[in-house]
Amino acid sequence: MATTLPHDAMAQMFAAAPANDLPDVPNYNVCPTVQVAAITLTDVGRSYRPVRWGFIPHWYKKPNGGPLLINARAETIAEKPAFKAACRERRCVIPAAGFYEWTRLEDGTKLPWYIQRSDAAPIAFGAIWQDWGELGATAAIVTTGANEAMGKIHHRIPVILEQDQWALWLGEEGKGAAKLMQATGEDTLQFHRVDPAVNSNRASGPELIDPLDI
Repeated sequence: MATTLPHDAMAQMFAAAPANDLPDVPNYNVCPTVQVAAITLTDVGRSYRPVRWGFIPHWYKKPNGGPLLINARAETIAEKPAFKAACRERRCVIPAAGFYEWTRLEDGTKLPWYIQRSDAAPIAFGAIWQDWGELGATAAIVTTGANEAMGKIHHRIPVILEQDQWALWLGEEGKGAAKLMQATGEDTLQFHRVDPAVNSNRASGPELIDPLDI
């Protein structure tokens, strides 16, 4: 994903109290296991805080004690032992400017795409979080089956929340968040091909999201 938006603006947008140790922005190539900013619900309101992208279940003895869980499938999240408690009690929102997805060709070649909202607003990913030892909060983005437009690129899509859905997802409006775990509207997102350089976790810079001249 790409997180390019100022933290103060994001904290204000989500009406959340910002932490002091937020990750650096902009970051045009956020990779799994790094810190991202997320909105969580606390006893005193919303908090805008760092989380590790890569959910670690409480029974892992070490961070790499099992599969790297960067996503959680909406269809099974309520039953999976790793996710079911977090799905009920610890949902969060991860804002981003956009994200990447890859089309895999028959020869194994991966073609990257950059996806952003058509209205240029920040994307709000539905996610879940779990505290784990010295790493603090860890998180996974919830995914569901792609809509027709996104299905041309990949069969899965992150759960993307609209502003009037944030409170329900965070748990401020009681139960019912399960109904939000569906693909966004066909016209919500736009996408374009980008340079394969983004496939490397060492790549950085705004050129990563530039449209590829093909």
